[in-house]
Amino acid sequence: MKRILVTGGAGFIGSHLCKRLLDEGNEVISLDNYFTGQKRNIVALMDNPYFEVVRHDVTTPFFVEVDEIYNLACPASPIHYQYNPIKTVKTSVMGAINMLGLAKRVQGKILQASTSEVYGDPQVHPQPESYWGHVNPIGERSCYDEGKRVSETLFMNYHTQNNVKIKIIRIFNTYGPNMHPHDGRVVSNFIVQALKGENITVYGDGQQTRSFQYVDDLINGMLKMMDTENDFIGPVNMGNPGEFTILELAQKVIDMIGSKSKIIFKPLPSDDPMQRKPDISLAKQKLNWEPVIHLEEGLKKTITYFDNLLKSDHSL
Repeated sequence: MKRILVTGGAGFIGSHLCKRLLDEGNEVISLDNYFTGQKRNIVALMDNPYFEVVRHDVTTPFFVEVDEIYNLACPASPIHYQYNPIKTVKTSVMGAINMLGLAKRVQGKILQASTSEVYGDPQVHPQPESYWGHVNPIGERSCYDEGKRVSETLFMNYHTQNNVKIKIIRIFNTYGPNMHPHDGRVVSNFIVQALKGENITVYGDGQQTRSFQYVDDLINGMLKMMDTENDFIGPVNMGNPGEFTILELAQKVIDMIGSKSKIIFKPLPSDDPMQRKPDISLAKQKLNWEPVIHLEEGLKKTITYFDNLLKSDHSL
């Protein structure tokens, strides 16, 4: 049994990770300030005697004895990370410093949940880990993009200077149960709007592309990455290389739900990337990992989750 700290443990991805780690017989500490994380995501885990919940903000130091750390804490949707951009930068940068300091002290292994946003609006397609990105450092999204880029820098510096055992993954668009219903991300937006019979909002002409990864595939990749030998630290892309236009996704959600929703178009937000698709050759080679859950299968599970959520919570 390992003792494992998950920052952002009550968030969408963090809650799935906590459950999986508990199912595999570990002791898990969830650390979250509940800015975007939700207790309902982890309430079913609270009966487990090896699960501990701590309300804490990673921008301040945290002291605990653990074997491994998964650093997921940071708002990840534009609505939330642009709400308080200074706080977003502090969460990425100070959070990384504090968790790396903890990993250094306990001589534990630490994984950084970085993002495909480090590639910005890419000029290379698909995006390999060797691509340095095309990011606007003073744009609306830069608080998240640059915060995550700096956190990768800090992880590499702590590794080379202090021999901290690090792992870096770059997460592409991920969806599934436990997503926040109002996080503004395209999958949750479309599903909630279609279930309510509201117009589905597409920004731009809908021809921009995304690659959608179901959360279970991501969790499998994260665990494989943490378990690799210390000589492979990443960064490594984790995403589904299946590429869809936003318009295709909207129509698929309408068809699967049988909704009468109409698609309406609004102006494209600034710095919104036109193409996003991971090159996962490195993950296949080093981790023997690739996604196995098709979009229709994952959407079906996610639609069921939101349908049940909307029926049980009429305030949503």
